[in-house]
Amino acid sequence: MLKVGIALSTVVILSVVATSVFVSAEAPKDKKQAGPPKAAVERTRKQVKMLDDIYKTAVVLITDKYVNDEDDFPAGSAAIALFGAVEKKGWHKARLIDLTGEPYESDNVAQDDFEKQGAKQLKGGKGYVEQIVDKDGKPYLRAMTPVPVVLKKCVMCHPHYADVKEGAPIGAVVYTLPIE
Repeated sequence: MLKVGIALSTVVILSVVATSVFVSAEAPKDKKQAGPPKAAVERTRKQVKMLDDIYKTAVVLITDKYVNDEDDFPAGSAAIALFGAVEKKGWHKARLIDLTGEPYESDNVAQDDFEKQGAKQLKGGKGYVEQIVDKDGKPYLRAMTPVPVVLKKCVMCHPHYADVKEGAPIGAVVYTLPIE
């Protein structure tokens, strides 16, 4: 009888240990399904805001100081070259897209559902659009910010901007950053 009691106690103890190991092994999976940590998402949002300020300030400064006629290198083209160099180094992806329906380059249009829906939202007055996506098992923040006409010089290369209502977006910057 004593042996049966010890055996039964051992089975109960082993069951409790096995269950706790199983539960603790499953807990991280539940966290992973819930998405990336909120603090990491907030850091990435802050990084998008910083990059957006830097890139847009650079475009305005380049246009203001260096674009004086139609033959000068456009600031938008400089931004696209900068985005390519940054992506090539593995930092993040950024691209400039048109929201007017008359893109300067044919590649500068919304290419997927996120960009198409985001373009509608930005044209509707929203100031920021985002989506968290999973790419190769890693979380990324995709974000879009509007680009309005801020200088009269922009009309030199884009005459159709002359009819755009002040503050209305004529384009967007689309960001894809890893959430770390």
